[in-house]
Amino acid sequence: MSYFRRVSAHSYRATAHTGGAWNTAEQHIAPSFGLLAHAIETDRDTRGQGHLVIGRLGYDILGTVPVDVDVDIEVRVLRLGRTIELVEATLAHRGRAVVLARAWLMQAYDTAALRGSTLPPIPPPQQLADWDPSAVWPGGFIASAQVRRAEVEPGRAAYWVRTALPLLDCEPVSPLARAAGLLDIANGMTVRADPQAVAFPNLDLTAHFFAAPTGEWLGFDTAVSFGPAGIGLTHSIIHDQTGPIGAVSQALTVRPSAP
Repeated sequence: MSYFRRVSAHSYRATAHTGGAWNTAEQHIAPSFGLLAHAIETDRDTRGQGHLVIGRLGYDILGTVPVDVDVDIEVRVLRLGRTIELVEATLAHRGRAVVLARAWLMQAYDTAALRGSTLPPIPPPQQLADWDPSAVWPGGFIASAQVRRAEVEPGRAAYWVRTALPLLDCEPVSPLARAAGLLDIANGMTVRADPQAVAFPNLDLTAHFFAAPTGEWLGFDTAVSFGPAGIGLTHSIIHDQTGPIGAVSQALTVRPSAP
């Protein structure tokens, strides 16, 4: 069992475990984010640029895609360099672009002596209670996630997420690609409003990493904000069990249901 199975060099078949939360007949976009990160890293390594690490991943969601279909990924280098590269990847279904991803790749340097952050840590997963996100959301992807959460109030929570499912069947992926496949869960883990009454899907996701993720758990310190004109923001500081490692932001379109 996995989220995707490879069909060819650039094509993948989504499984039922990618089932979405807003519409179970459509894919939750989170696993596709991980798949795109894996494709970018694979292209990088194939080109002999394995000394570069991903510092930023930016995704724009251009449409929806059904579950249990094939998707294709094309990777392009927009800025080639020895120490800095900008790489773009497109995930498409039947020739229609669904997700556009851009990644900044940077030369790794030894800055261990300088490591530090003023971002506050969150409690480790063993100190938080199990929480079942399927009580709020349907879909195969949400059902595949294990969550431990401490909610302060609706729209504000600290939580840890992991999954027992591999991103790809019988194919290893990096810890960063695996983490990227979980990032988009953030918008649904501490809701400000009942999703039966208010729709608030995200249009994008931007992740910045100042350290590579390690371990099976990915932590989030999340705040959700709704503005007065139908625009919202889900912002999270992301953690592994060493502490904060980066940040994720998602732009929301907030749509109250008609009475």
